[in-house]
Amino acid sequence: MPLSLYHTLKMKRHIDGNSKTVLYLLRNLTLIFEKKEEDVMELEHNFYGVNFAPFPRRGALSSETAQRSMAAMVEATAANWVILSPSGIQSGPYSEEIDWRTDATPTDEELCSAIRFAKQLGLQVALKPTVNCANGVWRARISFFDHDVPCETQWSGWFANYTAFQTHYAALAEAEGCGLFLTGCEMTMTEHRETEWRALIAAVRQQYHGPVSYNCDKYGEDHVNWWDAVDCIASSGYYPLKDWENQLDRIEAVSQKYKKPVLFSEAGCMNITGSSAVPNNWELKGTRNDLEQADWYEAMFSACAKRPWVMGFGAWDWPADPRAASAYAVSGRPAAKIIHSAYQGGVLE
Repeated sequence: MPLSLYHTLKMKRHIDGNSKTVLYLLRNLTLIFEKKEEDVMELEHNFYGVNFAPFPRRGALSSETAQRSMAAMVEATAANWVILSPSGIQSGPYSEEIDWRTDATPTDEELCSAIRFAKQLGLQVALKPTVNCANGVWRARISFFDHDVPCETQWSGWFANYTAFQTHYAALAEAEGCGLFLTGCEMTMTEHRETEWRALIAAVRQQYHGPVSYNCDKYGEDHVNWWDAVDCIASSGYYPLKDWENQLDRIEAVSQKYKKPVLFSEAGCMNITGSSAVPNNWELKGTRNDLEQADWYEAMFSACAKRPWVMGFGAWDWPADPRAASAYAVSGRPAAKIIHSAYQGGVLE
């Protein structure tokens, strides 16, 4: 129930007659929602996060290596949030079926153990269940006909399975006290299905009672028409080093329209020459360049520090096993020192 509905009901009570019971309930409801709004506002300037071990396979989070790596991440970056992204797998972009019980996904017990360990390290935890395609097609391509066609897969079947996937982890996030729940990531070609997304978010809120958001793709912030249904705007901030100011000007209009803070729940650049100009291109090949990656982070923090509506970052990424670090990873690289300086110094405060 949005806060505006409280005021509508309060006016209706005056019209329909006094009711002590209704007034009592409404007063308590508004306290709940005001508290929720305060909780979200508390996130505005201190979400200093890292995406840890994205899309971990079964067993990846439960090893001693993973625990040592997460502890090293906290020390190296001064992060106060960690984002965990268990994956659901569908065979391809036109498949309705989503499976999160295979070896491609950690067990619930393993994920809960990782959440508890993160809390022992003093981290708050954001959970972001994410769908990936087994055939390697990027999840942003998931789509179906907008009108039902016999013998073809359909939006209704896919959203039913996607809702089951998300609500499963929403219940887990509630049980483990996660501080933020992100209802997926970069589902670009699904975002026009506004009715289904609103229903999905409502179903998630039935299971999880903390702040809820959705991670849109870079350049997509102004193409989502249902940001009012979530508590903050979340985005993948893979913007060119020299274009951050222009993109922040564009995104600011979205923040102002919906009166929501913005979280760059993914933000990163590969340690490859040229990546700072196209940080979203994970297929870029070239020579190793750790300093270019560090410069990219410095430019992002410098630009965002001037924007009071930016609530934080989720640096992409830090591996469970440092020996398997991707080109985006900041572990053991100069970028980690830039992140540490920004986070410890309260770059957004």
